[in-house]
Amino acid sequence: TLVPEVSIGEVDGDLEYLFGRISAINVGADGTIYAVDTQVPELRAYGPDGVFLRTLGRPGEGPGEMKRPDGGLAILSDGRILLRDPGNARIQVYAPDGAALETWSIRGGFNTSNPLFRDDADNVYTQILVDPRADVRDWVIGLVRIGPDGTPSDTLIPPDAGYEPAELEARSGDEENRSVSVTGVPFAPSEQWALHPEGWFAHGISDAYKLTLLRPGSPLIIERAAEAAPVTSGEKAEEEARVTHNLRMTQPNWRWNGPATPDRKPYFRRLHAGRDGRIWVEVPLAGVEVEDPTYDPKDPEAVPDRWREPVAFDVFETDGTYLGRVRAPVELSTSPTPVFDGDRVWAVTRDELGVQRVVRFRVERAAVGTAR
Repeated sequence: TLVPEVSIGEVDGDLEYLFGRISAINVGADGTIYAVDTQVPELRAYGPDGVFLRTLGRPGEGPGEMKRPDGGLAILSDGRILLRDPGNARIQVYAPDGAALETWSIRGGFNTSNPLFRDDADNVYTQILVDPRADVRDWVIGLVRIGPDGTPSDTLIPPDAGYEPAELEARSGDEENRSVSVTGVPFAPSEQWALHPEGWFAHGISDAYKLTLLRPGSPLIIERAAEAAPVTSGEKAEEEARVTHNLRMTQPNWRWNGPATPDRKPYFRRLHAGRDGRIWVEVPLAGVEVEDPTYDPKDPEAVPDRWREPVAFDVFETDGTYLGRVRAPVELSTSPTPVFDGDRVWAVTRDELGVQRVVRFRVERAAVGTAR
């Protein structure tokens, strides 16, 4: 199980410990914890003990400033901090002491919750649309590799098995001025990948528990006998209401126009590569109902947020060895992407009041012969 060691964030108190909306976290080699709060926006640094150290950057367009940062945050081996800011079409580079060093140009306008990947050679990989003019259904995602000196090189295309996920679509406007929104059917399987620190991809389609580690020269397939978690009636109703509300913002008269919500969850939700190279497979569990004190049933636009999807992680070495299942507390969120390193996990949690915290967990093993 994951046991909390350090927690950063409060309901009220000093501004340095209040978070509005955390979009990215990362951890330096010395244990310094970094968190991007897009509501301000700003980047904050905390010591390994959770004590606030400094703020890096501020809102704006000048040197060291940020306009619309997203999920991209990386720490290089020399301690430099890289913050992706599509709003300013750049990656902002900071020194460990918080000083603004330089900026690296990237294509702007494409915000993503996916992380800014880093490999063992200190290359970073930022996500782009290969053809930003393409229709949303024809989008191809690429990863631009940028060297530690800021020089871009090639573009990697993540694995694509041609799997077509179950989707829903809303449209408005005419041919010349059309708005399109596409979203996945709740709890439907999808194609997933993660970039490993050695520079290769882990890949899988979550309609089965089957992963491929695309190691150069020695690809490896991992399969497990598993039973997918059920979709509870409460989860189903809430997710369908949320999808309907969101798509009606594009098409006011929108009605369900795609496949039905499945009765079982996908075998895995996402794939993660730890900084030590281990593969963490995010396995969704049956939903848990909690209180939603902010929900107003008198508001016709309000959608309740009562259901949480706890997760567990199946952990594998890169040679396929299964190390075990790690269970996470129900308040742990996998967005933004957690940081995995050995027996430590850094992640954002959200309590029943919606308060976000950055928490460092340790993996606590059950005693031999003890059921958990």
